[in-house]
Amino acid sequence: MEQHSKLYHIENRTTRQRVCEYLQTFLTEERNTRILEVLSQRTRHFTVVMEDLFQTQNISAVMRTCECYGLQDVYVVEGRYDFQVHNAISMGSTKWLTLHNYKAQEHNMLQCANELKAKGYKVVATLPSEKSCFLEDLDVEQPMAFLFGTELTGLTQEAIDCADIHVKIPMYGFTESFNISNSVAITLSTLVEKLKKSSVNWSLSDIEKEELLLEWLQKSVKTPDLVVKQFLDKNNLSI
Repeated sequence: MEQHSKLYHIENRTTRQRVCEYLQTFLTEERNTRILEVLSQRTRHFTVVMEDLFQTQNISAVMRTCECYGLQDVYVVEGRYDFQVHNAISMGSTKWLTLHNYKAQEHNMLQCANELKAKGYKVVATLPSEKSCFLEDLDVEQPMAFLFGTELTGLTQEAIDCADIHVKIPMYGFTESFNISNSVAITLSTLVEKLKKSSVNWSLSDIEKEELLLEWLQKSVKTPDLVVKQFLDKNNLSI
C-alpha cells in the first residue's frame, strides 16, 4: 500500500478517535481486525538497540524479528556506517515500527543509553563474557533495552560501559558467538515468551494504542494526508 510523506499526529483525543473510525471505513473488516489484534500484542517493555551495524541484510532481519515479536521501538546508533534497510528482507516491517535514529557523533551511544534509562529501561549489553548472566536468569519485571553490536567487533567499549547488566546466550560449540540477527531472535524468543507468561503489565497504554492505531491506519490508505484533511475540514475538527 502506498505511504505518503505526511502523517497526522492528533493530540485531541476525541478528534483522534473520530479520525480512526473514519479511516477504518476504508479497510476491510478482516484488515481492521488484524490491526487491532497486532496492536493488542505490542509492547514497549523490551526494545532493541543496534550499534553501528553495516550489513543491510542483518539490519533488516533484526527489524523483521523485532516486529514479529511485538516490539514497537527499535533504536539505531550509527558510527562508521550509515543505517540502511534491505526491503526484500525486512518484508515491510519498518512500516509498523517506531525507529529512533542516533546519527554518527561523539558519545551518541552514551546519549541513547542515558535516554533509555531516563525512560525506565535497564540497559542490557549482549556479549559472551565471564561476568555475563544467561538469558533465562534475567528478571523480566523491569523494562529492558538490549544492545547488539556490529558484526565484526561486537559492542564498543562505550556501549559496554553504559550497560547496567551483561547477558549471554548459552552456546555449546567451538564458535564464540551467533550471527547478530540470530542473537536477536534467540533473545526475543526466550524473553518475550517469559514476559507473556508473567504477571507484568507489558501492554501499551490506551493512549499509546490510539496514537499507534491512527498512524497505522494512515499507512494503510492511499494519500492519507488528503483523506484526513478533508475529514477534519468537513467536520470542523481541530487537532
